[in-house]
Amino acid sequence: MPADPRLIVALDVPTADEARALVQALGQSVSFYKVGLELFASGGGMALAGELKAQGKQVFLDWKLHDIGTTVQRAAAALAQAGGDLLTVHGEPQVMEAAVRGRGRSDLKILAVTVLTSLGDADLTEMGYAETARALVERRIHQAIRAGCEGVVASPHEAALARKIGGPGFLVVTPGVRPDWSAKNDQARAATPREALANGASHIVVGRPITAANDPFEAAQRIVAEIAGV
Repeated sequence: MPADPRLIVALDVPTADEARALVQALGQSVSFYKVGLELFASGGGMALAGELKAQGKQVFLDWKLHDIGTTVQRAAAALAQAGGDLLTVHGEPQVMEAAVRGRGRSDLKILAVTVLTSLGDADLTEMGYAETARALVERRIHQAIRAGCEGVVASPHEAALARKIGGPGFLVVTPGVRPDWSAKNDQARAATPREALANGASHIVVGRPITAANDPFEAAQRIVAEIAGV
């Protein structure tokens, strides 16, 4: 089946060479890739992002920027020049506003990370938050819109909420997506690809169910088939 741009494959592997091998194995079944902190930390992440763009792929720069406003603004400006389609920042007003300023008039879209999908209500209580994950996500969606972000990263369980608040053109990118035939691993608020899209997600991020599969191409094809027609 042809690639579905709503599927973003997370290249969460130790080296850029391993990521390139995965991209080659997946061929034309995938058109959108996430390049995250592991690849940037190990070196070669930005070069890989440039290669993917040159191949006609879309690139999600999952950096989750979180620093003082000036630093975030400068980093976003540098990443906007380097190329990329989506960039994540933590969903705090100062951080989001700085990233929007930094990307300027480029095509780079800023996504606010609401609450990490590995966190549940008990985790937030331990971190000092007095509200539930859903309440914190709702607050950060409103703040992201006010800051000028094009969308948010939220779990599949809050996708409908984000869609309701953000409207039809708002990007709702959902990690924590696990097909029925795969393990949930460290995702506390997971859902299947079909469920996530039906709940209002514009894009789903899938990592290990594809990248750790014996046959990544077949796994990607199974997910593309599952989301067809949603």
